[in-house]
Amino acid sequence: MNGLWEEARIALHTIWTRRWLGLAVAWGVCLLGWLVVSQVPSKYDSRARVFVQMRTVLPTATDPNAVNDNARDVDTVRQTLTSAVNLEKVVRGTDLAQTIASDRDVADRIAGLQQAIKIVAQQDNLFEITTTAATPKLAAAITQKLIDIFVETNLSDDRTQNSQTLTFLDGQLEDLGRKLQDAEGKRADFQNRYLGALPGTGTVSDRIGAARAQMSQVDGDLAAAQSGLAAVAGQMAGTPRTVAGGGGIAPGVGPARARLAAIQGQLADARGRGFTESHPDVVALKQQLAAAQAAARGEPVGAAGADAVPNPTYLSLQAMAADKQANVAALQMRKRQLQGDLDLLNSKLTEDPAVAAEQGEIDRNYDVLKGQYDQLLAQREQVKLRSSAQTQTDAVKFSVIDPPTLPRTPTAPNRPLLLTGVLVAGLMAGVGAAFAMGQVQSTFATAQRLEKVAGISVIGSIGEMVTRHQEELRARRLKWFAGGVGGLVVAYVALLGVEMLQRGLAA
Repeated sequence: MNGLWEEARIALHTIWTRRWLGLAVAWGVCLLGWLVVSQVPSKYDSRARVFVQMRTVLPTATDPNAVNDNARDVDTVRQTLTSAVNLEKVVRGTDLAQTIASDRDVADRIAGLQQAIKIVAQQDNLFEITTTAATPKLAAAITQKLIDIFVETNLSDDRTQNSQTLTFLDGQLEDLGRKLQDAEGKRADFQNRYLGALPGTGTVSDRIGAARAQMSQVDGDLAAAQSGLAAVAGQMAGTPRTVAGGGGIAPGVGPARARLAAIQGQLADARGRGFTESHPDVVALKQQLAAAQAAARGEPVGAAGADAVPNPTYLSLQAMAADKQANVAALQMRKRQLQGDLDLLNSKLTEDPAVAAEQGEIDRNYDVLKGQYDQLLAQREQVKLRSSAQTQTDAVKFSVIDPPTLPRTPTAPNRPLLLTGVLVAGLMAGVGAAFAMGQVQSTFATAQRLEKVAGISVIGSIGEMVTRHQEELRARRLKWFAGGVGGLVVAYVALLGVEMLQRGLAA
């Protein structure tokens, strides 16, 4: 323990004897450090929070099913807000305009703002805008200008874009309208020159296809009509032309034969109405007909008498047969007409195949132009309606939650802490320099240390004799040293005061 105390006393003596060197080093380090700290520019952060809610009253042109796509719209605004065009507006609309003299200066200011501005999206459509600048007023002004651009961008971009889109669509519609009129003229001229006398509409191939489809339909109807006519003819062959008159059973005609005639009439009427052989009524009538025929064969046959009248069933079948025969004749005539049209179209196609190819090209061009024109017209009406809706309604709900703040203290650097750190570093550097010099220029503060280093016995030591004049000189030098140390502390306090004063003036 005594050894440690002895070493501490020796170190303190070494430092004290070279105190002027330490004081000079401390002053030099502090002055240099404080100069560096003073050159570091202050940075002030101004913050603001805004609420933005996009309301799309109509579907957009790119996505008709998207009615509210807030994330995409707000993200687009956030990305474009810090673009070079918008930042140039900020530079020219704030005090930064006083620091520019050329386009190069503008580019430099824009590059600085891109690093100094941060836009952070928070929950529920909240955005925080943070701006870093050299003065509090400039930081707040830049933040306010960004908010103004934010509003202007949201409110005017869609309407400007809609106006430009309408102008573009009008020009395209006018151009397509002229082309469509030319195509219609070519189509009408071709129809008059080559296809005016041909049956049907469309190209030659389309007309041939339509005629063949109609021919197939007519063939089916004709086959059905001929089948029905044959069925009626067969029924007429099995139906008597006359039946007994006078309101009762004619002489010579028994009840079995009369019943047989009635059942045959019912069966003919059912077949005339289109019933098939498997129809339940037809099956039942056939069974009754078989029983009536068996009964009629066993009944005696007498004279018909003079009061026989035409059979109503036969007359009905005869009228039905005439109607079906007329239908068959009409279908045959329609078939001959369609066959004539087919022959005419086939001959036209065979004689001049280039006509069909030319018509196909004309029709395809017309259909393409007509489709494009209709699509552009629909888009134009949609954009016009959306533009009208945005003009009459507020498409953006915007409000400032927290206005731009006017910071009172700089965000960086922490100058009081840096000044204090420089003072501590200067004092430590002074003490270290004095101690290092003592190690280089070795002296012996005690007899024991001399004895230890020299390796010989030291008989004793003689104390220093100081005169009155020397004491006064040492006292004056001690005061000068204390003044030097005090001056260092006073300089530190003065720098702190200047920093506080600058903060007050900046705010």
